[in-house]
Amino acid sequence: MIVKKEKKGGIMVYIVREDKTNAQMEKRAGKSLTEADRKKITIIDHDADVFIENPDGSAGKLLVRFRKNKLSREKVDAFWDNVIQFARKDTSNRGTASGSKLKDLGNNPKIKTNIIGYFDTISPSQKVILKNAGIKLDSTARETAFIRDSPKKFERLIPLIKEIDEYYEKYAPEYYAKQRKKANETHFKIRGTSFTTITTNVNFQTSLHKDKGDDSDGFGNLAVIERGEYTGAETCFPQFGVGVDCRTGDVLFMDVHYWHSNLPMKKKTKDAERLSIVCYLRWKLWQMTRGKTLKQMKAHVAKVHGLAKTRKNR
Repeated sequence: MIVKKEKKGGIMVYIVREDKTNAQMEKRAGKSLTEADRKKITIIDHDADVFIENPDGSAGKLLVRFRKNKLSREKVDAFWDNVIQFARKDTSNRGTASGSKLKDLGNNPKIKTNIIGYFDTISPSQKVILKNAGIKLDSTARETAFIRDSPKKFERLIPLIKEIDEYYEKYAPEYYAKQRKKANETHFKIRGTSFTTITTNVNFQTSLHKDKGDDSDGFGNLAVIERGEYTGAETCFPQFGVGVDCRTGDVLFMDVHYWHSNLPMKKKTKDAERLSIVCYLRWKLWQMTRGKTLKQMKAHVAKVHGLAKTRKNR
């Protein structure tokens, strides 16, 4: 809940306190927020900083930093045009965030969530090919299918990702510095940024979860591109009773290691789409590739590409 708010230099500063325990949040893990939850959450739609209260009542750890209308429209539109067809593909690989705790991903709900950039595990089909061929890889790092199959489109995404990265450095410098240091230690990253990976979601209401796999020293980066009209879909931290209505052009930086989720999205027009862009550094990927030379990276990527070609020719 919000215990204090005041405006400083045009920015609304909030201090929040937990009004639910971690045990209470654990019980709701994997479950979706409802309109009933909305009544207990203050939605922020303006420039704001949100801090977790210290024991003495002062502002402590940063939870959210939100800025409106920062991203270039030209770069936003180029990102949309080049990624949306890929982003609309159905997948079942989000586990708790999709409301499922099943270990068999094939039985998870089909949702439009996809990964761009670099990842730290090879696909199930590639694992089968490796096993049958008796091939061993030094690491399971790989390019995602989007880079492999659509390199020109991927290049057209980079200007927006770089702009998000620049705002990350500006608005969360203490987190950015640690993450960028790690990114500089691997060639498996999005060129010129602190990110290795991007997740795109289309009209996907994430269930209550904490992010896993990203750099624990870093901060969550979220941007949204919308088409058509809708209400809802705000990104919320229900443990603290706050949420943010992130829209086209906005940048949202948040501590994704606290419980978070989205409120339901309601379409006002049939064509309404909300594309969310989540940029981050995958810790395991960095750990297994740090210090590898560019030559080693290219050789590894070529070998994994060979697996993809083997699968297509079977």
